Amino acid sequence: MIRTIISLDTEEKEWLERKAASEGVPMAKLVREAIRGMRQQQDVSFERLLKQTSGLWRRGDGLAYQRRLRKEWR
Repeated sequence: MIRTIISLDTEEKEWLERKAASEGVPMAKLVREAIRGMRQQQDVSFERLLKQTSGLWRRGDGLAYQRRLRKEWR
């Protein structure tokens, strides 16, 4: 693991200290968890979305359904 230095406002540092104390964990762990959470929110790759939505359609032939709906557009 790589160590790094960050700068925080006084209020942010105090909040982080209180949060860490209330959860009984080091402040560094809270920072790592926050960064992981931000990265997961940002990771919206096409492949990931396909994996998350694969198998959701359960009403028969999806292509036939699409074609039927698209006939209404004409």
